[in-house]
Order: sequence, then C-alpha cells, then structure tokens
Amino acid sequence: MSDLKKSWTLHLSIIALLFGLQFFLPAYHHGNLARIMVLTCYAMGYNILFGYTGLLSLGHALFFAAGMYGLSLSIQHLGWMAGPAMLAGLLAGFVMALVIGLLLLRTAGVAFMIVTLMFAQAGFLTVLYFGELTRGDEGFVIQQELRSIAGIDLSDPTSRYFAALLLMAVCIVITLHVVQTGFGRVLVAIRENDERTRMLGYDIQRHKLAAILLSGTMSAAAGAAYGLLFGYAGATFASVQYSIFPLLWVLLGGAGTVLGPLIGTLFMFYLIDLSSNLTTAYMLIAGLVLLALTLFAPQGLVGEIRRRGLRWLP
Repeated sequence: MSDLKKSWTLHLSIIALLFGLQFFLPAYHHGNLARIMVLTCYAMGYNILFGYTGLLSLGHALFFAAGMYGLSLSIQHLGWMAGPAMLAGLLAGFVMALVIGLLLLRTAGVAFMIVTLMFAQAGFLTVLYFGELTRGDEGFVIQQELRSIAGIDLSDPTSRYFAALLLMAVCIVITLHVVQTGFGRVLVAIRENDERTRMLGYDIQRHKLAAILLSGTMSAAAGAAYGLLFGYAGATFASVQYSIFPLLWVLLGGAGTVLGPLIGTLFMFYLIDLSSNLTTAYMLIAGLVLLALTLFAPQGLVGEIRRRGLRWLP
C-alpha cells in the first residue's frame, strides 16, 4: 500500500472510530469528547500556521472569538437563524484574517509574535469595551430554541456530538489534502528556509497570506461551532489564555502532523481533568508532565511516533 493510501486509511479509520464511540461512551465522556473535537478544529487551524508554515502566533484567540461573536451577536441582536449566523461567524474570521494577515506580512520573527499578541489583546479589550452588546466578562447564553439547523436541535447531546465530529472530519480532510498538495509542500519549504524558497521562484508572501486565511477561517469555524453547540459566548475565549492553549495542544501532539492537534488536545484536557480530581494544585502536576514530555518527546507524541518508524505520517 502506498504512503498516500496508508495516511488516508488511518485518518478515515480514526473518524470512523470516533463515530462508533458515541454509542458506548458514558454521558460525561460523551460530552467531553464533543468539546475536545471542536477545540481540536481550533488547534488544527493553528497547526496550519505554526506547524506547517513556521509562523508562531500568540494571538489566535482573536480568530476563535471572531467566529464565536460573529455567530452569537447575529443570533442575539439581529435575530438570525443558526445557519446564517454560522456563516456570519466564518465570514467574520475570514475578513479578520485577511485584514490582519496583510499587516502581519510586513513583520517577521519576534515582531510577528508581538504583533499577533497585540492584535489579540486589542480584540479582547474591544469585547470588554462594547459590553452593552457583548456583556463583557459575564458573556451571554444562546437560548436552546435558537440552536437548531434544518430542524436538528444542536443542544441535544447526540446531535452535538455528530456536529462536532462532522466539523472535525472536514478539518482533517482539508488539512490532509492541503499538506499533500504542492501548496502544502511550499508551506513546509517556507518553514524550513523561506529565503531558499523565495530563490526557487515561489511567492512566499502570497503563500503565507493563504496560510493565515486558512488558519484564521478554520479557527473561526471552531469558535462559531463552540458558541452554537455549547450555547455560550464570553470574553474569556478572546483572552491570552485561549491564544496559548492551541500552542500547547499542537506542541504536545506534534507540530506539523495532521493528528497531532487531536492527540494533544485530548491528552491535555484529560490530564487537567484527572489532576483536578486529585489535588487543587493540578496545574503543578500538569506542568511536570508537560515538562517531561518536552524533554523526552520534543517533537510531540505523534511527531515521536513518526520519527521512530511511521515516517509516512503527514
């Protein structure tokens, strides 16, 4: 079997496994896994920019929040149905990525990180400043009767699980396709050596902008889905904390791997969940485990598997 067929078989098998799990999981883990799959989409969007293109962003919460507030404000203040509101969330993330991406391309290295952080902080403060619309720190709940698409109640646990799985499956297929095309290979070349890539005749600015647009829109889709499936929008999702999370998930799972964001998000979610049952100092346990993983698996969990044998993993 060719490497291409192996990678498609593996990823589609994991999607099928997650589909089957919903019939056996207890209610608690069923809800957790739906949340993890939505957050995985956020991490996969981040991975396009950081893992494959080599651009370290410290402000990705801006795109996640753009999707979330694009959806929730459309429902709350314009009275839109969930379907059009979801598209509004995607459009908000795309436009935000386009405007900010054009400005970010004027920077590089440390300046890129600082500017992304500043934009995200500006977005967070904007949410707080317009508290009459966004309800600031407190946030607001999206009513259950407004969370339906085509007659499907997305507040129902089963519908929510399938919607989260569908979104994650789409993100996996898009990422897998992108990294196997010439466009994806140019992104990896930019990550490894952008000057050499430029000398080979590729327009690296255009490729970087395309990566920012794809990454920002995918993150916004995750934000909009989170607001719709779990019925809440709040300023916390625009804070620095939510910019650091996808970086940790991607580093733990394996930057530049398609499955890394899923494994990293799953691992960290349950690490904190189980640690908090043992002690109030659960972040200390989480920190020690993360330190050990960083020392002994610097390429992340999936990255180590690829390094040790499965070199065909994309």
